[in-house]
Amino acid sequence: MSLRFIILAWALVLQLLSTAQAQQPPWSNWDQEKAFAESQKRLAAGKDPLPGQRDCFWRYGPVSADPYINIAYPDGATFYWSAVFSIPDGARMYIEADYPKARYSSFITYDYMGAPLDAVADYLFKPVSGSVNPYLPGVSRDASNRRYRLEVVSTPLGRPIPWGTYMKGQTREQIHAPPQPNNGQQTLMYRIYAGDRGTDETAGAGLPKIFMTTKEGKMLGGREACAALRTAQPVSLDQGALATPRDFLYKLTEQARERMGPMAPATNPPNWSKSSEDMSRYAIYTGETRVATGEQKRVGSFYANLDNQYLRAFLHRKFGEVFVLRAKAPTTPKTYAGGGVWNDNADLRYWSWCSQQGFGSGRVNTCLFDEQIPVDRQGFYTLVVSNAKDRPRNAIPECGVAWLPIADVGDGTGEADMGFIVLRHMLGANQFPQAIQGVKSQSSIQQDMGPYAPRGRYTTVASFEAFSPCLIEQR
Repeated sequence: MSLRFIILAWALVLQLLSTAQAQQPPWSNWDQEKAFAESQKRLAAGKDPLPGQRDCFWRYGPVSADPYINIAYPDGATFYWSAVFSIPDGARMYIEADYPKARYSSFITYDYMGAPLDAVADYLFKPVSGSVNPYLPGVSRDASNRRYRLEVVSTPLGRPIPWGTYMKGQTREQIHAPPQPNNGQQTLMYRIYAGDRGTDETAGAGLPKIFMTTKEGKMLGGREACAALRTAQPVSLDQGALATPRDFLYKLTEQARERMGPMAPATNPPNWSKSSEDMSRYAIYTGETRVATGEQKRVGSFYANLDNQYLRAFLHRKFGEVFVLRAKAPTTPKTYAGGGVWNDNADLRYWSWCSQQGFGSGRVNTCLFDEQIPVDRQGFYTLVVSNAKDRPRNAIPECGVAWLPIADVGDGTGEADMGFIVLRHMLGANQFPQAIQGVKSQSSIQQDMGPYAPRGRYTTVASFEAFSPCLIEQR
C-alpha cells in the first residue's frame, strides 16, 4: 500500500468525521434543564401542544374527537376530563362550579380497570343557596345564578345505582370515589355533552373548582389543594381500560371467524350487540348472550358513562361500499341553539351515532348527535356509512340523509375495510321502554326496541343515488 494512498484515505476519513460533526442531530447536545425551562415558557404563553383547557386537578384531557385526545371511544360531541388523587385521612374534598350550558354533564368515578363505581348527573346536582338547577323542568337554561357543590367521599357506594336510568326527583350531595386497595388512588371523570352553539369546551362554565378542608380544619384551594391531594401522582390503570390489548383482540377475532365467517366480527346483515353493565362488551365477538349478575357486572368497560347504554355493530366494505340504516328517532330536549326552559318530557336526554375504529385503537372518526340528524315527517331518519370517496352525492342533510365516514385506516388495526358504528342512548326513562336500556338480551334487540332498533342493508353508491331521490322542494 503506497504512502500516497494512506494519506488520501486518512484525508477522506477526516472529511467524513467533520461532516458528521457538522450534521449532528439536535438532540445530541440536548440540555434537559434548558429544554424544561423553554417548555414552561411555551405553556405560560398558552402554547400547550395539546388543545383544550386543563389545570392542576383536571390534568388529563380533554378527550374528544380529533384534534383533542382521541381514545377510549369518545363521543365526538363531548369533552371529558379526568383526575387522579388521594384524599388525606380526615380531610374533606368538594367540587364547586356553575352548571354548564350544555345538553348534559356528569361526574363519574372509576376503578383501575375503567369500570364505573358511582355517577352523579347534572339534574342530581344540588344547587347552592340562592342558585337554581337549569336541568330541572321549567327552569330557564340561561339562569344567571347556577352554582352547585358536590362532595367527593372515599367510602364505597352502598347500593348500585340503576345504569342509564333517569331517576326523576332525586338529589345527590356526594359522589363516592373509593380508593384502589393497592395504592389509595382515586379516579374522577367530568363530562360535558353537546355544549350550546358558540360555547367553549367547558360550555361556558369553566372547569369545576376543587377545594378541601384538612382534618385540622384548614381550607385549601387551587395548587395548595392539588398538592395535598397528590394530583400529579402517576396514573394506575389496567392496560385494557382504554382499548383492548392487541393479542387478546386477535384471539377474539379468530374465535369470531370460526363462528361467523372470514369477515367477522362483521356480518351481513350486521350483528347488533348491546353493551352495558350486565352484557359483555365482547359478545359481538363471542356470541355470548348470558346476562351477568352480582359481582360479574364489575368488569372493565372503557370508562363507560353510567348514564349511557350502547348498541354496536361492525361493518365491512366487502359486503357493499355503502351501508344504509333506518330507524325511528327518540325525542330529546332541543338545546344546541341555546336559551329556553328545560323540558324533561322527551324520550331520552341524548342519543348519537358514532363511527369508530375498532376495539384495538379506541379512536372515534366522527359522530352525529340527535339535533344533527335529519328526521322525516314520520319521525324516522336515514343514516349512510361509507368511505369518504364512496359517499353518495345525495347523502347530505339537505336531502334528509345523515352520513358518517369509515376511516381510511378501517378499524385501525390492519383491517382497512372494517368499520364500527355505535348508537348511544342516554338516560332512558321507564316511560320509554324502547330505549337500549330496556333491551333484555342480545337476541331480543329488534323485538325490545321496536321501530327504534336500527335496520340496515349494504348497497352501492349508484343504487343509493338512483333509489333515494332528493326531493328537496317537498321537505
